[in-house]
Amino acid sequence: MKSYLVQPVASVAGSVRVPGDKSVSHRSVMLGGIAAGRTEVTGFLASADCLATLEACRAMGVTVKRHAETALTVHGRGLHGLTAPAHVLDMGNAGTAIRLSMGLLAGQRFESVLTGDASLRSRPMERVAKPLRQMGADILTTDGKPPVTVRPAKQLTGIDYLLPMASAQVKSAILLAGLYAEGQTTVTEPAPTRDHTERMLRGFGVHVETTGRRVRLTGGQPLHGTRVEVPGDISSAAFFLVAGALAGVQGLVVENVGVNPTRTGVLDILRLMGADFTVHPRAAVGAEPVADIELHAAALRGIAVPEEYVPLAIDELPVLFIAAAGATGETVFSGAAELRVKESDRLAVMAEGLNRTGVPNELAPDGIRIQGGQRLRGAQIDSHGDHRIAMAFTIASLLADAPLLIRDVENVGTSFPGFVETARGCGLDVALA
Repeated sequence: MKSYLVQPVASVAGSVRVPGDKSVSHRSVMLGGIAAGRTEVTGFLASADCLATLEACRAMGVTVKRHAETALTVHGRGLHGLTAPAHVLDMGNAGTAIRLSMGLLAGQRFESVLTGDASLRSRPMERVAKPLRQMGADILTTDGKPPVTVRPAKQLTGIDYLLPMASAQVKSAILLAGLYAEGQTTVTEPAPTRDHTERMLRGFGVHVETTGRRVRLTGGQPLHGTRVEVPGDISSAAFFLVAGALAGVQGLVVENVGVNPTRTGVLDILRLMGADFTVHPRAAVGAEPVADIELHAAALRGIAVPEEYVPLAIDELPVLFIAAAGATGETVFSGAAELRVKESDRLAVMAEGLNRTGVPNELAPDGIRIQGGQRLRGAQIDSHGDHRIAMAFTIASLLADAPLLIRDVENVGTSFPGFVETARGCGLDVALA
């Protein structure tokens, strides 16, 4: 089992560039696979999660040629051109891959089985399966979890679905199934979530109508190969955004970050906490806005995080808990029950780590209350195999008086290959142990 040994440091500086956006990378291969013609992808995130999606598409007959680690060509087979895989599709640790694939496979003419690693097999799938069944899909889960079997449906029919909770993965799965459904498919969100699927579908030539929190498309529309430039992932950038906000005494620039407004909750929350940063827009990367973000250390203050920001920063919350530990006063997060069913129970695991480092906190069913403004003591942290927990506590070394040993860090590669080198590049003292 690999670990990080992280020594305390006082500041970070310079510039960093993070890998490509995981959400966009997954979708570029999936949509490219069912498009007619070639799709050229640059900036692809060559992480374990995204490579699982790539291999699943190959198993269904899609030819994908990699020209470099982050550049590839997807030779699409058209909306109805996928073929039956010869084996179970292993999605590894990728929740996005398995849930979106359920929607994509619901309209196929063949049976497929989706599974993953032990962590993925513990995660809920009925939230996706239920609306797909309303459309006519034939889907079986295993006690509500993977493995998931998707069998050929007689006919999918569009539905008008109100999401019971904000989830971009569920929304996207329904929209992908809607491509194969008769009539219109409409999804209404209780709160805004990331809209990469809608944006990318439009880039592939699909007419998608968005009115407020309602998204609608008509089934049967063909997709046409296109060019997708994947921006830097703001979820990966978040670790360095918090590092710069806490300790960028001489300034830290995070370059080429996707700043899609449905993903910038981390910036909104840091701004409310008093962070000092400037967003410098770059030329647009297709449908996704991009910017360099310059940060300088500032005295952060505790806040009650508005619940409407939580779905827009759901993957960034673990490192925002570290920002809260470094802020003066109390920070309260609520409306974050979704964290309970990520790669780990992120609320409980972050609370456990904060307790070990001496940060007072109070756990709630859907959130956490953190008392900040104190130095962290050295400790051993169990990441429970969760990449975002491991990276969040690496950033916590900026607040620590003694080394942190972070255990079970192999899964950092699922989202951020090269994390250790990037962290060292801006001044963090991280070593594999």
